[in-house]
Amino acid sequence: MENQYFTSNGLNVKNRAFLLGDAVKVSFFVREAQLIMDEECYFFLMASMRKMRMNIPLAYTLEFFQLLFQKEVIEEKGVKNGIINFQVFRNADGITLAKSSISYFYEVDEKDDVLALHPRSLELDLIKEINVNNNLLSNIRVHCPENIYGGIYAQENDLDDVILLNPNKRIARSTSGNLLFLEGEVIKVPKQSEGAYISPLMENFVTFLHKNNLADIQEHEIIAFESQKAEEILMVSDEKGMFSVGKIRNKTFGNSRFSELVGKWKESF
Repeated sequence: MENQYFTSNGLNVKNRAFLLGDAVKVSFFVREAQLIMDEECYFFLMASMRKMRMNIPLAYTLEFFQLLFQKEVIEEKGVKNGIINFQVFRNADGITLAKSSISYFYEVDEKDDVLALHPRSLELDLIKEINVNNNLLSNIRVHCPENIYGGIYAQENDLDDVILLNPNKRIARSTSGNLLFLEGEVIKVPKQSEGAYISPLMENFVTFLHKNNLADIQEHEIIAFESQKAEEILMVSDEKGMFSVGKIRNKTFGNSRFSELVGKWKESF
């Protein structure tokens, strides 16, 4: 089904999102006609806007977004399961940029189940000619030319995605989301200080695993070679969903353990 688009006001080409990439994006999740993880997603949106020095409207409360998505997405459009990719951008109407008003745009990508593991495994590879930064803004979803370059590289090489490294040649993330590496009972997650995204979806998943003693979650600095040592790899993308990684170069990976863990997580909702 084609994605559905919504906006707070009329869009024109003379806006800072189009001209300068002056925008932040956060995903919200609809499952069985209910918003889930809405508080986590809302607080991530507020934190992202503060990092970009945006003028947050007083109306932007959690209740505002709950009512907005309930009315426009769930009731009017009848969306029962999907990912709402919400983008807020700065207008050029203030005395200073910090005082400029903001507008929003969002699209809804309908899914069978936003928490389900995608049936097709991904093929990835490492890309070394570019890297991503590991500073304050690297953890939020803002305009990132490295993602665009990496996406085109993946298409040209018949890959689903690429693994991006930071300036220290350690694993940061993929263009689409974060990577989790399973070895025995340990799940290694790249640190946010390495350039990984802040991800409400991933944080909810790993918190569930930790609280229920289903895995030993460890944040690590992971060199590129360690991707070949993992038994299974999971990619968690707030924008696209949950995917198992089936192949990196000549190494193939299973997905039975992560399938089991994701299944238990789904049952908790």
